[in-house]
Amino acid sequence: MPIQTVGVIGAGQMGNGIAHVFATSGHDVLLSDVSADALTAAIGRIEKNTARQVSKSQMSEGDRDAALSRITATTELGELGGSDLVIEAATESEEVKDQIFAGLAPSLGPDTILTSNTSSLSITRLAAKTDRPERFMGFHFMNPVPLIQLVELIRGIATSEDTYQTLLAVVGKLGKTAASAEDYPGFIVNRVLIPMINEAIYALYEGVGDVASIDASLRLGANHPMGPLELGDFIGLDTCLAIMHVLNDGLADTKYRPCPLLVKYVEAGWLGRKTGRGFYDYRGETPVPTR
Repeated sequence: MPIQTVGVIGAGQMGNGIAHVFATSGHDVLLSDVSADALTAAIGRIEKNTARQVSKSQMSEGDRDAALSRITATTELGELGGSDLVIEAATESEEVKDQIFAGLAPSLGPDTILTSNTSSLSITRLAAKTDRPERFMGFHFMNPVPLIQLVELIRGIATSEDTYQTLLAVVGKLGKTAASAEDYPGFIVNRVLIPMINEAIYALYEGVGDVASIDASLRLGANHPMGPLELGDFIGLDTCLAIMHVLNDGLADTKYRPCPLLVKYVEAGWLGRKTGRGFYDYRGETPVPTR
């Protein structure tokens, strides 16, 4: 089925990026959040980011105005029920996601496709609690959404081929590339990426190197654009820890044990860029390593 109207649940970092790319590709977007302030901030971020695209000649002023006009913000979850496609981009908590889908259920049209932007949770388990497991998929965008070209498509055990093909076409319309992943903990990207970050934290914890040397080693020695500790700060250390718990619980292998130092940073509230401190202190003009 053609997808024109898209509901996005969650106006945080991921949600506003998803709304941005759908609106600029010609879709009508309903962006929902329980917080009116979060919605205002999200629209402001989209306006700022699209203005940057205009300044770089990546889109015209007219296209920007048209894209912004296609975004509607609402605190009423039920207003998303008539959308062709709903993308849940709330916090990485299975309980929260279950509550959102349950709250949305009474207003859903029969053909609406439900998706979750979860980075690691079981799509099969999320889908089984809805009334349409065959029309439910994992739709995992990467941060920052407007810049990262990959989208992971994850089929639950009940996902239909029609649902998969519909979302594959949507990814193509967005100008992005789809990677199809099986429904196992962490999927592809985070199954590889987050344990690498966790191992870098172990190297710091064990005194193999300090923050600066570990990050420089991966940037210069492996040609990574960001060091693993810097990247952990960018993702959010609470998110990294949550994914490590999913991997550890789901795969029952000790190699996925979260580093105790990662746990301590999260307990301290040092979650990375979003809180001003993580493996770097971001409160000054230049980030400074904290260890």
